[in-house]
Amino acid sequence: MTYTLGIDIGTFESKGVLVDGDGRIAAQASRPHRMLVPRPGWAEHRADEDWWGDFVAITRDLVATSGVAPSTIRGVAASAIGPCMLPVDATGKPLMNGVLYGVDTRATAQIARLNAAIGEDRILEHCGNALTSQAVGPKILWLKETHPELFARTAKVLTSTSYITWKLTGEHVIDHYTAANFSPFYDVNRLRWTAELADFIGPDRLPRLMWSTDIAGAVTAAAAAETGLAEGTPVTCGTIDAAAEAVSVGVQHPGEMMLMYGSTIFIIQVTDRPVRDARLWYAPWLFPGMHASMAGLATSGTLTHWFRDCLAPGLDFADLTAEAAASPKGAKGLLCLPYFSGERTPIHDPKAKGCFFGLDLTHTRGDLYRAVLEGIAAGTAHVLDTCREVGATPARVLAVGGGTNNAVWMQATSDLAGVPQLVCEKTMGASYGNAFLAAVATGAVMPDEIGRWNRVMRTVEPQAVAAYGRQYPLWKALYRQTRDIAHALAEG
Repeated sequence: MTYTLGIDIGTFESKGVLVDGDGRIAAQASRPHRMLVPRPGWAEHRADEDWWGDFVAITRDLVATSGVAPSTIRGVAASAIGPCMLPVDATGKPLMNGVLYGVDTRATAQIARLNAAIGEDRILEHCGNALTSQAVGPKILWLKETHPELFARTAKVLTSTSYITWKLTGEHVIDHYTAANFSPFYDVNRLRWTAELADFIGPDRLPRLMWSTDIAGAVTAAAAAETGLAEGTPVTCGTIDAAAEAVSVGVQHPGEMMLMYGSTIFIIQVTDRPVRDARLWYAPWLFPGMHASMAGLATSGTLTHWFRDCLAPGLDFADLTAEAAASPKGAKGLLCLPYFSGERTPIHDPKAKGCFFGLDLTHTRGDLYRAVLEGIAAGTAHVLDTCREVGATPARVLAVGGGTNNAVWMQATSDLAGVPQLVCEKTMGASYGNAFLAAVATGAVMPDEIGRWNRVMRTVEPQAVAAYGRQYPLWKALYRQTRDIAHALAEG
């Protein structure tokens, strides 16, 4: 029997799984870590402790608990949160903490200047994406402008997955799907790095481009000693966690969409053509000739954790969800804007603020928590409305992530977005998708065999809810009518 290993480094937790050739799980493990917020609007991880440290600990745990001989592990694939910005020196040593994806909004000023210097339309044409907090390019410019001494020592700028792959193989690589987030340095039309739009960092200081299932290299002797893997084990290029998560539930054909319930909501839809709209994100998909349209909220699971920690300390989520379930749909007229870390798609407003609106003395904690879940669901519906407007109506929505265990949240999302959601048997997400991608990369399976590995188990059907029909337009209006106040507060 042979196996493949999949590891995923998430925002607050890393997970790993060891899978046999038929998709059966031989062992799984997880390890928590923290997201560092040294300043408002910043979000960081420690590359060695949180990324590589978790990879090593989980891999050793999986090998030990499964009893599997390392020599029988046919391939390794990793994914991680992204896109991130990690400068490393000529020896590969990180020069600072890794700057996280769109939840980190430190480069707002650099985004504005690059848009003015290059032109928003030109950026969209060349890169397929508008410059937003999700883009790595402005964060590199932030590094150059605010820490010139570190920038001068930067030999490569990596993302999270690139760093793990380098630690395993000694190779600096990045997949095309992740690279598309490095605007304005990635040319989506020619699938290559470009200095045509900006030249404050050259292609030589960025990782080598590959497809996600290309083999980046083999486990080195040093990495084998740290991880317990066999020296010479093939390692794929890897990808961002959300892409691996989409693979895990069978998103593979145009029109199929993944809706990931995690620390943030993340959405990926495979398309048969590039969808370029400033409100969404675009990237080549994991396989040549395929495309992906993406979206993401800034706070989702993080908002539920904030709510519990602040307003229900000591209460577990099951009890809190039961309180929300006892509240009527619409939370007795209470609206929640879930913009507690600004917002990503479709409004791309890092200065947006969260709020509860409509409170009166009859509202309970259960009403407040239902409003939080419905606010996140409304944000998700707003994204799906945008997809329909640009001609990318989803034909099939597959849900994954920890939030799929929250019936109130799931039902509110289907009701507000007007879509059925399919939930597969295995919901551990990206780590399982990575194990499958490693099997594809090493020739053990074909890409369309994921349906055999992970079958659909249940469906959440949308229901017509009168309260939502009345309140959803008001929810959208609430942002528009409070935007100037939120921006004034953000500017101090």
